Amino acid sequence: MKLLENPLLDALNSALSIEEDSCQIIGRVESYSCKMAGTDKKLFKSLNQEPGASDLQALSPPQSVISQSPGAHYGRSFSSDNEEQPLCDVINRKMLYYLIAMLNASFYPDYDFSNAKSHEFSKEPSLRWLVDTINSNLYAVSGETFNSLKSQLWPAMDTEIGRQDCDIYSYNPDLELDPYGEEGNIWSFNYFFYNKKLKRILFFTCRAKSLASGGSDSGVQDMDDMDAYNMDDVY
Repeated sequence: MKLLENPLLDALNSALSIEEDSCQIIGRVESYSCKMAGTDKKLFKSLNQEPGASDLQALSPPQSVISQSPGAHYGRSFSSDNEEQPLCDVINRKMLYYLIAMLNASFYPDYDFSNAKSHEFSKEPSLRWLVDTINSNLYAVSGETFNSLKSQLWPAMDTEIGRQDCDIYSYNPDLELDPYGEEGNIWSFNYFFYNKKLKRILFFTCRAKSLASGGSDSGVQDMDDMDAYNMDDVY
């Protein structure tokens, strides 16, 4: 994976470092070519050599489904003996390789995701839900600071990747595997926008961190404040 230079994204990344009272936002948007380099080829080969590995592997349910119905099943199908089976999205090994290689490139040298599994990822079917969720999280912490940033954020991403033409994935590991799993983390997200035609992935990763002792989330605005925030203006 090769990081693509983009001055507009560089400026956005500087703006995505925000400190408000006792809370800090740290985010970045990076664009990568899907062309394999030497170490990438080794990773792809190792994924193909895993014992019993199928070309199609199960993903976790979308975050949009989990957030709306935490206890609900994603879907159901029926086997030949008429037993109910869970229905889920799947990912092929090459796409899984892209996501893992993307994480390795972005978090190098602090973290190695080479052993990440397909169930740590989800495919997000609703662009609208994703945009609203990101906007809500950022606005809840930074308020008007984000209002001045949002007019640059989404147009810049569209110019680089074309959101409407992308498959979107998220990375949602267990706490012990989460690069943002330390004490004081309030929320975090890792989203991949994959444009097959461009052979490019845009990676948007962000977290909100409490600066208060004990990991308290004081300083974060109440989510009820979102009633005053018109999401239709930023989609």
